[in-house]
Amino acid sequence: MHQNYYFLKQLAPALHQRIAGKIFIEAFSQEKDEIILVFADAPAAEELSNPFLIKATLKSNFACLSFPDKFERARKNSVNLFTGLSGNEVEFLSVFENERAIQIRFQDGQKLVFKLFGNRSNLIAFDPDGNATLLFNNKLAADKSVTIDSLNRPIDQSFEAYVRNDMRHEVLFPTFGKLVNAHLSGLLQGKQSAAERWQIILELLEKLESPPYYLTKIELVPVLSLIQAGEMIAAYNDPVEALNAFYMSYVRLDGLEKEKSDLLRKLRKRIQQTNNYLTNTFDKLTELENAVKNEELGNIIMANMHAIPERTEKAELYDFYRDKPIVIKLKKDLSAQKNAEIFYRKAKNEKIEIARLNESIEARMAELEELQQHLAGVENIDSLRELRAYVKKSGLNQSKAPVSQDELFKKEEFLGYTILIGRNAKNNDLLTKHYAGKDDLWLHAKDVTGSHVIIKNQPGRNFPELVIERAAELAAFYSKRKNDSLCPVIFTPKKFVRKPKGLPDGAVVVDKEDVIMVVAKGS
Repeated sequence: MHQNYYFLKQLAPALHQRIAGKIFIEAFSQEKDEIILVFADAPAAEELSNPFLIKATLKSNFACLSFPDKFERARKNSVNLFTGLSGNEVEFLSVFENERAIQIRFQDGQKLVFKLFGNRSNLIAFDPDGNATLLFNNKLAADKSVTIDSLNRPIDQSFEAYVRNDMRHEVLFPTFGKLVNAHLSGLLQGKQSAAERWQIILELLEKLESPPYYLTKIELVPVLSLIQAGEMIAAYNDPVEALNAFYMSYVRLDGLEKEKSDLLRKLRKRIQQTNNYLTNTFDKLTELENAVKNEELGNIIMANMHAIPERTEKAELYDFYRDKPIVIKLKKDLSAQKNAEIFYRKAKNEKIEIARLNESIEARMAELEELQQHLAGVENIDSLRELRAYVKKSGLNQSKAPVSQDELFKKEEFLGYTILIGRNAKNNDLLTKHYAGKDDLWLHAKDVTGSHVIIKNQPGRNFPELVIERAAELAAFYSKRKNDSLCPVIFTPKKFVRKPKGLPDGAVVVDKEDVIMVVAKGS
């Protein structure tokens, strides 16, 4: 939480007291992803008067400010940066509204902004008009378009707004962060009244906006927290002192602590992912098992064929399984017997799907048990050599097993054909480039963003019109045309779909296509 907005909100005025009125002497870097800023009461001289240093460590895996008492600049491999600000007097420091960024404003209107956005942290210089002029990390090219005004995020944080957003505090306070949100969820447990929940949020806000600041350890890693959590090390009332203590604790982590905490974090994440998968799969299995079976619907149609008019889209029939009427949707262009055959084919796929889900649950339960054993094993290791030996022996350093199609993509079985649906732009690329064969049928809603859809080819068989229509309905449903009355969907063998270099995720070129008009329908 050393980058938490509520901590930075208190750090900024503390820095203002130390820096306002001082002169910006220089900024230099002699380590990659690290810059030192020097401020003093007077311009450069033999010995700086009352200097104050800010060290910004802006690595992709760790970004933090610290404030060393002194710093010996190397004679070699050291480069001056932000030289246009040298000799400028600091006017004030402040934090941006609801944003993890601190600005240093100089008397001539120029500004330096510490943008502390996790792995996208940077130091940016702005001209008096608020436009970015210089970046410390030029790889973060998007920062060139950042403006001073865009860094403020006004949010209605009133009780009325809380109620309007269905008591979802995350909408009003996106700056809380994971640790605070987890703590708050516990405080709100069982509280139904909006007024009572709001009072708890206000009391927490009061704590977040004032000392003390806790240096603690969570999963062996030092954390600077605004709430008491983990293994407490120390508490501070000065944010500058607290941040220095956190920085020194973090950089002094030994090899065992670093590797062990990283491994524990990965194991807990995989356990959580596996639990989530099991929950979703159990829900899907329960839904399938509790629903009226397709085989039963086929039998009901066959037993009531005399009561089904021709070209009807639905029929109310006697359900002899449950001794009550049931309404069954039908394909109006097909006879009652043909409709029954469709349900029988679906029943076969239904049984296959239930068997697959049971197998998947069994495999994931075994995986979960293995992960929990590894977690317990790693927690009890207290030497780096033993940890590395355990990792090598157990294979925890190897890549995860390939993920199945069922886990990567949405899937539907229809009339004996498998239909796969991409979940997002990157996932679309994966589906089209690596999981679709050249003779599979590729579909996409025409002229709008949406999911790539694939019908898996069955050698020696043409794609039935009903299958193409169903896949097109899914392509329309998972697109921007979801709410249109009719949606044009293009379809073509995958061999006519190309991905030239330079195109963004999900974008392709289609060399040959047909179009079908459908109504969007989800699974």
